[in-house]
Amino acid sequence: MPTIDFQGKQIEVDEDGYLVNLDDWQKELGIQMAKGDGLELTEAHWEVINFLRDYYAKYQIAPMIKILVKEIAKVMGPEKGNTKYLYELFPDGPAKQACRYAGLPKPTGCV
Repeated sequence: MPTIDFQGKQIEVDEDGYLVNLDDWQKELGIQMAKGDGLELTEAHWEVINFLRDYYAKYQIAPMIKILVKEIAKVMGPEKGNTKYLYELFPDGPAKQACRYAGLPKPTGCV
C-alpha cells in the first residue's frame, strides 16, 4: 500500500492517492497534498473542500462532479456552482482533486 510522509508519520493512501483511513485527515495534510500537485490552496479552494467535507458527513458519499456543481450552486450561487469556476480551482477535476485534498474517498462515477 502506498504512503505519504506527513509530519514524520506514514499515512496510507490507495493507488490514486486517496486516504485509506479518513480519520488521518488534517488541514495541513490537504495543503501538503496540494503542494505536491503544484497547487496553492486559497480561501476559494477551502470553501469547496469544506463544502465537500460537510456533504460527506451528511450523506456518507463523495459527490460526482455533476452533483457537486448542482449542490454548490444551491449553497454558494451560480457564480461558484459551475464547472468553469471549479475547474479553475481544481484543474485535475474538481470532484476528484478536491475530494483527495479533503481526505474523502474517490467520488462515485470517477474513473
